[in-house]
Amino acid sequence: MKRSVLAAAVAAFTAVALTACSTGKSLEGGEQAKESAASSKIVVGSQDYYSNEILAEVYAQALEGSGFTVERQLRIGQREVYMPELESGSIDVFPEYTGNLLQYFDKDASARTDAEVYQALGGALPKGLRVLDEAPATDQDSYVVTTAFASEHSLNSIGDLANAGQITLGGNSELATRPYGPKGLESEYGVKVNFTPIEDSGGPLTVKALNDGSIQLANIYSSDPVLADGSLTVLKDPKGLFLASHVVPVVSTKINQDAAAVINKVSAAMDAKDLIEMNRQSTVEAQSASAIASKWLESKGLPHK
Repeated sequence: MKRSVLAAAVAAFTAVALTACSTGKSLEGGEQAKESAASSKIVVGSQDYYSNEILAEVYAQALEGSGFTVERQLRIGQREVYMPELESGSIDVFPEYTGNLLQYFDKDASARTDAEVYQALGGALPKGLRVLDEAPATDQDSYVVTTAFASEHSLNSIGDLANAGQITLGGNSELATRPYGPKGLESEYGVKVNFTPIEDSGGPLTVKALNDGSIQLANIYSSDPVLADGSLTVLKDPKGLFLASHVVPVVSTKINQDAAAVINKVSAAMDAKDLIEMNRQSTVEAQSASAIASKWLESKGLPHK
């Protein structure tokens, strides 16, 4: 009788223990599944600049249309702000520009042509980051004056500014320390300038300052539709102060081959005219980045949300 009772007790204890172990594994598996789902989320970021936000939205919607889960962190600032987030792995996909990004990591970069810059960039990125295929689309920094000012002082190239009197340059505050900023103008072209920060990335405030004479020289991106009407003149850059700069996605190690293939298809389909038109829809028609991205992806037959 005692043996029977003891055996029953042992059996009951064993059953409870097995149930507890089974429950523990089940809970552990559930937590792992949740963690796995969270880790599969792709975080797409953008600069605090409308054109860059459009590019980020294009990447995000293409990924979502291909079955990936995407989180957006848009308009988070300029390179000095978001690059640490990229390096830490907090952001997985970011639209960038080859020449400017290379100079961010290597201020003394000697590469100038498209192929040279792209190759050098691959070796300059910190561990954990890589670039995917660059797009034919360019968004090149350029130095711009009003066409009236160019005519008055016979300006064709940046070096001609040396004979145009006192020059004040306007641009985002970080331009003051960029290699192609005031120091680069002086070292490459012998042009000395004063500097005034205007925090709209070459937008309406910058153009207004050019037109009212508050500044004589501005840093405006080549894809900006404002350059199309002839009232502004882009100065030639024969010495390559500005590096060749194509749109390129920078990605973390979380981006696998399937995700990379989606983004590479987007890049292959995007040219300079596409970028200018998307920017026009934003600045002239006040369309949202989401709507612009969706229409462009649809026009190219690419997946989208």
